[in-house]
Amino acid sequence: MPQPAPESIRTVCVPAIGGRWTTGSFQQPSRLRYGIIVGVNRILFEKDEIGPDGRVSFGGVRAEHVKRVLHGETGQTLKTGTVDGLAGTSVITAIEGDTVTVQTFHDTAMPQPWADLILAPPRPRVMKRLLPQLATLGVGRIALVGAKKTEKDFWGATLLKEENYRPLLIDGLMQGGTTAMPHLEMRRSFRKFAIDELDSMFPTEYRIVAHPYASAEKAGAEPKERRDRLLLAIGPEGGWTDDEVALLEEKGFRRYSLGPRILRTDTAAIGLLVKLNNEQGEI
Repeated sequence: MPQPAPESIRTVCVPAIGGRWTTGSFQQPSRLRYGIIVGVNRILFEKDEIGPDGRVSFGGVRAEHVKRVLHGETGQTLKTGTVDGLAGTSVITAIEGDTVTVQTFHDTAMPQPWADLILAPPRPRVMKRLLPQLATLGVGRIALVGAKKTEKDFWGATLLKEENYRPLLIDGLMQGGTTAMPHLEMRRSFRKFAIDELDSMFPTEYRIVAHPYASAEKAGAEPKERRDRLLLAIGPEGGWTDDEVALLEEKGFRRYSLGPRILRTDTAAIGLLVKLNNEQGEI
């Protein structure tokens, strides 16, 4: 059996793998360049793809990338991992036609999520763009809630089917080179969710609500709170209503601002997560 070489010597960084994921296989995603998926740094396998002996045989765009971009050959080592599992390397044991076979050596625990998100969802096309980035940035649990200004027809979007949003989350994990799968939940009534479920679903004391008019005194977290997992609430592009902000503040949320400008949901989410992550010392 081939032995894994040290990563510093033999590992090939994967700059361009990702895509539309289904159990056991990849389907052609929208983000392709000349038949190769763009922008990921670790090839991930579903748990049921990996045999009892640690071997995986795969085709599709992952195999195409290994052959055409990485110029894969027998004995070459790749950075790989298991969705919601360990990571490490895999050694190519065979390339036959359109199929690549590897022997996996996954023994390294990856960073766990450091933040959760309550999100009044934007339009589906914006949401589709945002989900991979949330996975890349280390968000663990995402609760989509129906705020007053959430577009009502959002809840009928095909994006909300697991077979459609799961590939986007895995795409983000492969970009970030990690494996912890975000969990997505949907609640149509923000008020009912906030009153009945919020505290049990998210027991942390470190709670922030994004608001463009927060004062400096209300931004940030106390040192004791930074030991908890961050819970960030981001409203719809029309903003939270005053009643919604008041309810969140009753639940222990403090306002946090990136400045007086009104930002799009995806811009605000990425900016807030990066800034809060840096303050918490995760980056």
